[in-house]
Amino acid sequence: MSFLKPSRVPSIFTWFYPGWYLWSKPKGEKTVYLTFDDGPIPEVTDFVLDTLSRKRDNPIPATFFCIGDNVRKHPEVFKRILAEGHAIGNHTYNHLKGWNTDNETYVKNVQLAELEMSNHIKHNPSTLSSVLFRPPYGKIKSAQASALQKMGYEIVMYRVVAYDWESTTTPDACLNNVIKSAQDGDIIVFHDSVKAYKNLQYALPKTIEYFENAGFSFGKL
Repeated sequence: MSFLKPSRVPSIFTWFYPGWYLWSKPKGEKTVYLTFDDGPIPEVTDFVLDTLSRKRDNPIPATFFCIGDNVRKHPEVFKRILAEGHAIGNHTYNHLKGWNTDNETYVKNVQLAELEMSNHIKHNPSTLSSVLFRPPYGKIKSAQASALQKMGYEIVMYRVVAYDWESTTTPDACLNNVIKSAQDGDIIVFHDSVKAYKNLQYALPKTIEYFENAGFSFGKL
């Protein structure tokens, strides 16, 4: 259950991998970073995009870590993410857990996702699809991370977890996981997935409202 897990990633993890992974951005600008894993999914990702763009004169930027196979199945939603100016990142082709996957298979799966995304990007794919990578489940072997970094990827983790996908997380708990944990510079992870949709519908608009009222701005990675 979500209340048994810390919604804020303990600092020991960020200290243990200080130069390997991006957990947060520098403090001082009163900014938080909304990120969304597991899409694109019709209706769910569309809801997220609609929520982010509700103020058309000042849309909220975010970063979407996309599963390659979902890009293949829903290219129109992926193209909408790009068209609305959000950042994208690679989340493997099949949502692989690095700890349970041999290194060669893992890296090839990431490359397959990059190829799929590049098919829908008019620019040089390396400028958009091969910069940011987030390992599914937050679990990746050091050898896998090293190989991806040599390929040019920046590995992005997070400091705050919404636990929006868990069936035992209520919408209120999802919201509180974020607003009671996030601080200046933090990277926050939600999920634009079917499992997370009920909680996301409630928590995302209220999260945005909370931070706006507190004088925060939102950034993309």
